[in-house]
This record gives sequence, structure tokens and C-alpha cells, in this order.
Amino acid sequence: MTRNALLLVSRLLFAVLFVPSGFQALANIAGTSGYFAGLGLPLPTLAAWGTGLFELIAGLLILIGFQTRIVALLLAAFCVVAGFIGHYGQGAGDAMLAFLHQQMLMKDIAISGGFLALAMAGAGAWSADGRGFGIGADAT
Repeated sequence: MTRNALLLVSRLLFAVLFVPSGFQALANIAGTSGYFAGLGLPLPTLAAWGTGLFELIAGLLILIGFQTRIVALLLAAFCVVAGFIGHYGQGAGDAMLAFLHQQMLMKDIAISGGFLALAMAGAGAWSADGRGFGIGADAT
């Protein structure tokens, strides 16, 4: 029971990070696409919609524990890519800002590690996967 409770708390904490972020990106597409344009991404509006939808849907899937292993692997990759795109080498003209971006990159890498652990452990019994609704469901 402790394992399942910890996996549920883990999924809730990940969802608290990604669901609101997805909502915010979608609620302010102009601001999100402006940020992406500032990073030099091509098609920033499309990137804003894609990122917002991905964060929202993936966060909800992690929350309910559906296809958790697959979604956790996708989110692990997303965190590393987003961290490097958004933070690597940023703030070079300001030491404080450069330090902040370095810390944010390391945070994204650490979150990726958490998602890899969740992908290996699975969602636990208190999830859609644990109830046998998903491919590769396990209740261990």
C-alpha cells in the first residue's frame, strides 16, 4: 500500500507542474508564442499550441495514471529538450540571470530523472493503468 500511495503522490506532484503550465500556455498563446519567437524557434505560434496541448494532456494522463510508462518517457524527453532550448546559455549578459537559467536547466534535468523513475515503476494500483485500462497495465 505504501508503494501505491507514493506513486499516486508522485503523479499528483508531476500533474501540479504540467497541467497548470499547459493551461497557462493555451490561455496566453500570444505571450507563449512571443516567448518562443524570442528563443528563435520557427513557427512559434504552432510551437505554443503544441507545447500547451502536450503539457496539459500529458499532465492529465500522468494524473489519472493512463499509459503512464509511455507518457513518462515522453515527458522525460520533453523536459530535457525544453530545458536546453529554454535555458542553456541564456542570460549571458547578466551573471544573476545566467545562474538562474543554469539552475532551471538542472531542475528540468532532475524532473526528467523523476519521470524516468516513474516510467520504470509504473503508475501503481491506484491508477487507470493499475485497473487494467491501459496497454501494459500493471498493478505492482
